[in-house]
Amino acid sequence: MKIKKGDNVIVLAGDDKGKKGKILKVFPVLNKIVVEGVNVVKKAHKKKNKGDVSQMIEVPMPINASNVAKKD
Repeated sequence: MKIKKGDNVIVLAGDDKGKKGKILKVFPVLNKIVVEGVNVVKKAHKKKNKGDVSQMIEVPMPINASNVAKKD
């Protein structure tokens, strides 16, 4: 992979096509990356204790590295 954590990239394919962001995490064996603000899903976080509150949290999910290009 020619991209690394901290690089700025632009998404070339998928639902988030055209979005720009910074790489947060890289998975070279899987050829996937996590980009800030791209492919964000909402997950339900259930309460575990009596005083806790259940809530929806947004989590960025990995996308294929071939779907992004390095932005200069």
